[in-house]
Amino acid sequence: MLDWFTGGMEPGLWAYWSLFLVSFLAATILPAQSEFLLVGLLAGGHHDPVLLTIVASAGNTLGSCVNWAAGRWLRHFSGRRWFPVPEKALLKAEAVFVRWGLPSLLLAWTPFLGDPLTVVAGSLRVNFWLFTLLVGIGKAARYVVLTLATLGWLG
Repeated sequence: MLDWFTGGMEPGLWAYWSLFLVSFLAATILPAQSEFLLVGLLAGGHHDPVLLTIVASAGNTLGSCVNWAAGRWLRHFSGRRWFPVPEKALLKAEAVFVRWGLPSLLLAWTPFLGDPLTVVAGSLRVNFWLFTLLVGIGKAARYVVLTLATLGWLG
């Protein structure tokens, strides 16, 4: 029925692509909740938990890379209504980054702070590969904990 939309993609493969897309969007300013989709797919028991965790981590990290690029090349537009992060949030994130430095990027997964933090990292010209590594570690750790908790492997 959805063959026209999925291009004939296997239903199992469609779940992974959907999770990647939602995880990517959740790392940008768009309101998406990748955690709910991941938990739902894990609860269904039809997909590989390790692959789901990797896909969610990759999508979410890549979305943060978009934020880094926005900070790197578009920060001078931060006062405009269309800019993805309000100036007040950027200033708060800058204060966190100045205080804690590069390790603060491990918190890029946190609500309200994570997106502005990744934009600030771009505007401060943090090395892209180091940025990707630190953000990826933090985001992957969050999805690993969520996966383990959903599967009942924690406590």
